[in-house]
Amino acid sequence: MTRSSLSAAELAQSRASARNAWLLSAPALLLLFVAACGPLLIVVVYSFLTAGPTGGVKWEFSWDAWTSILYSRDIFDDTLKLADAHLTIFWRSLKISVLTTLITFAVGFPTAWFIATRPPAARAFWLFLITIPFWTNLLIRTFAITEVIRAEGLMNTALIGLGLISAPIRLMNTDTAVLIGMAYVYLPLMVLPLFAAIDRFDMRLLEAGYDLYASRLQVLRHVILPIVRPGIVAGSILVFVPSLGAYVTPRILGGGKNMMIGNFIELQFGQGRNWPLGASLSVALLVVVMVALLFYVRAAGKGSNPHG
Repeated sequence: MTRSSLSAAELAQSRASARNAWLLSAPALLLLFVAACGPLLIVVVYSFLTAGPTGGVKWEFSWDAWTSILYSRDIFDDTLKLADAHLTIFWRSLKISVLTTLITFAVGFPTAWFIATRPPAARAFWLFLITIPFWTNLLIRTFAITEVIRAEGLMNTALIGLGLISAPIRLMNTDTAVLIGMAYVYLPLMVLPLFAAIDRFDMRLLEAGYDLYASRLQVLRHVILPIVRPGIVAGSILVFVPSLGAYVTPRILGGGKNMMIGNFIELQFGQGRNWPLGASLSVALLVVVMVALLFYVRAAGKGSNPHG
């Protein structure tokens, strides 16, 4: 058999193997498409329909839902103006999500460094403590925070007992309460990726930096942070994405007064009875999440490229 005929036979066999692999995976791919993409397509279609008078949708094409994200119609002259309430909700959601990410990083980085620098036998114990919150439901964890920060809660009781304050600090139903609760809930999602990155860090680089008369701040900025950047980006995405669409924590700690995007979407499908607007908000939130994930992929790729 000649070399050309042998290569042709290998190519045909490779194509047959690839075709068989696709055929074997076709049922799983079909199920994934129906279960995951099907509901999403329904939401996308609903976002281009007209709101029904008592909920649901009317099968009439309309851009009103997408326009209503940023604009509202005047009830007297039907002119468009900026929807200040919507913009306030968007800004609050973005602000709290960013602050949650920064707080979890500020707390999570030294925590992850501490765990990664412990003896191997002790690391499992500290990681076990970090993962304990995942054993309980998000709702229960949020209610636990309310018992800490409410007027008669653990924090105010301790501060009054120590004589540091004379009256309880009112935190419930504020953005600060939501921020505290979300930082507590999502802190493990920051610590674990950071620990994975720091655990692979070569500690001899620290010695090299100090031998070159670098200060601790210079070593942190120019040695540690660039090397563990993939872990920082991964943790930031894992915290920012769910924070942006959070519903339970803002609903309980914010008392329904300090609404975020997740609560606003639920309101449209519930009391608001404006399903197209809820659908368009959901798709818009999905687009923001996709942009954040693309940023993560690019930043992680640059972090893993020594010549980037």
